[in-house]
Amino acid sequence: MGQNVFDLTFWVVFSTGLHFLAFIGVCLHALQRRRNASATLLWIFVAWSFPGLGALLYLSFGVDRVPNKGLKNKAANQLMMLQRNERHQDSSAFTAWHYDYRTDVPTLENTLSRELNLSIDGVNPEHPLLDGNAIEPLISGDQAYPLMLQAIRSATNHIHMQSFIIAHDETGIQFLDALKVKAEEGIKVRLLFDTFGSTHAHLGRMFRKYRNIPNLEICGWTQANPFKRQFQINLRNHRKNLVVDGTTAFFGGVNISSENNTSHGHPAIRDYHFKVQGPLVHELQYSFLRDWFFMTEEPLDSLLEPSYFPEMRSVGPARARIIDSGPSSPPEMIGEAFFNAIVMAQSQILIVTPYFVPTIDILKALRSAARRGVDVRIIIPSENNHRYAGMASKALYEELLGAGARIFERKPPFMHSKAMVVDGTIALVGTANLDVRSLELNYESTVLIFDETTVNQLKLIIHEDISQSTELNLNEWLQRPSIQKLGENLCSLMMPVL
Repeated sequence: MGQNVFDLTFWVVFSTGLHFLAFIGVCLHALQRRRNASATLLWIFVAWSFPGLGALLYLSFGVDRVPNKGLKNKAANQLMMLQRNERHQDSSAFTAWHYDYRTDVPTLENTLSRELNLSIDGVNPEHPLLDGNAIEPLISGDQAYPLMLQAIRSATNHIHMQSFIIAHDETGIQFLDALKVKAEEGIKVRLLFDTFGSTHAHLGRMFRKYRNIPNLEICGWTQANPFKRQFQINLRNHRKNLVVDGTTAFFGGVNISSENNTSHGHPAIRDYHFKVQGPLVHELQYSFLRDWFFMTEEPLDSLLEPSYFPEMRSVGPARARIIDSGPSSPPEMIGEAFFNAIVMAQSQILIVTPYFVPTIDILKALRSAARRGVDVRIIIPSENNHRYAGMASKALYEELLGAGARIFERKPPFMHSKAMVVDGTIALVGTANLDVRSLELNYESTVLIFDETTVNQLKLIIHEDISQSTELNLNEWLQRPSIQKLGENLCSLMMPVL
C-alpha cells in the first residue's frame, strides 16, 4: 500500500514538474518577440490550462511564424529573383515583360489606382502593375474545371499546377489522370499540393499511384517534420494556380474537389476563379516555380527554362499585378493592400469572404469607411464549414452594423469566394480570406485588377450573391439569444489563431 502511494506521489510530482517546465518554456518563447498581445496571452492560457497538450499545440500552431524554414524560403525567393533579373538582362531567350508591359504608376489617371499602386510598390517592388492582360471571371468548378482540363489536354510544352486541396474523389482523379496522359505524351508536368489541405488524398496514397510516371513530378508542401524539429503545420500553402505552356493560367479560390462541381443533385460550392492570358501569366509562373524550388531544390537552370517564358504579347486591356504573401514576405504586404484599398475608398466597398476574422486595423478601417459615408457591403456565408470561425465573425457584426456597414448572409450552398471591389474600379481577388490566417500565416496569391470590363463582371457576380442573401438588421441582431452571444464572444477570443 505504502509503495503504491509513493509511486502515485512520484508520478504526480514528476508530471506537475514537466507541465511547469513546459509552461515556462512556452512563456519564454512566446515573449521572445513582440507579437499580437491577445495571441500571446491566449497561448499562455492554453499552455497552462491543458497540460502537455497545450505545449504541443503551441509547437504546432503558435511558434514564430517566420522560423528558419521561412527564412530559407525568403532566401530561395531572392535567389530565384536574382537569377530571373540576370537572365532578363543577359539572355535574348527571355522576354523582359517587366519592362515591356510595366505600367508607369504615376501616370495612372485614377487617383485611387495611382495611390494604391504606389503604396504596394513600397513592399512589393519586384511585381509591378502590368498592362496587356485578358482576365475572365469563372464561377465555381462548373465553369473553371472544363476550361482548366481543356488547357491541360491542349498543352504542348509544360503544365505547372498547384492546389491547397486535391481531393481523393472523382474530380481529383480526373485531373491527375489528365496530367498523367500529358506526361506520357512527353509533356513536362509538375504538381504541387499542400499536405495538410490534401490530407485525405495524401494519407489515402492517391498520389503514390502516379509517382513513377516519366515527366510527371509530384511534390507535397509541408513545413512540419518532427525528425528535423519542425512542428509548424500552421504554415500552409493556400495557392491554387495552373500555368500551361507559359501562355495561359488560372488562379483563384477553387480547389480540386467534387464539392466544387454540381453533381449527383448536389450544388457546387460557390467560389470565384479566373482565367488569364498576358504578362500576368509569367508572374503566376514565377509564383509556382518559387514554391517548387523551395520544396524540391531542383536546379534553377531547369526551372528558369526559356520555354517556360515564351514571348509575351498584349492580349487585352486589363492592368494587373500579383501580390504573393506569406511568412517569408514582408508581414504587412497583403494586409496593407486590403487596408489601403479600404481607407482610400470614396464610394463603395464590396467584400466577399467565407471567413471574416480580420485584423484589428482592417476592422477599424471598415468601420471608419462606413461612418464617412462609404457604402460598405460584406457578404458572408450563412452556414460556415468552420463553425468556430463563423461564430467568431458573428461577434463582429454588431460594431460593423452600428457603424453603418451592411452585412449579408448568403444562403447555401456554402460560399468560398474571396474578393474585394472598391469604387467599382479595382478588384482584389485570389486565395486570401479576410482572416488572420490568410493575412499572416498562409502562403497566398492575390491579384490586383484594374479593368472596367473585368471589375463590372465581378460586380455582377457579387450582386448575384447579394440577391441570394439575407441582409441583417441591427435591431433584430441585438435581440439574438444571450447564449448565442456568449458562444460568439467565446469563439472571438480565438481570433488571433483562427
